[in-house]
Amino acid sequence: MDVFPDFDGMRGIGNLQSVAGALLMFALIIAVLMLIVCAIVWAIAAGTGNYQIATKSRNGVLVALGAAVLAGAGVTWLNWLIDLGSRL
Repeated sequence: MDVFPDFDGMRGIGNLQSVAGALLMFALIIAVLMLIVCAIVWAIAAGTGNYQIATKSRNGVLVALGAAVLAGAGVTWLNWLIDLGSRL
């Protein structure tokens, strides 16, 4: 008795890849824009001596940087998983 996976069970894998890629690209663009905004606010706040806002902006830069890294890595990971699934 031979058991093989059903390769026709996932017909919409191309649609899944394009939708997930578009959503992760949107998240990456938002993260990079927030990184730029927080960096500008951090520089202005530090220059004017408002260290409370500078600290919050620095935290925003770190969070936006982490989100950008995760969104970029998410695209790579999703493509790897889809490629791995198609080779099974």
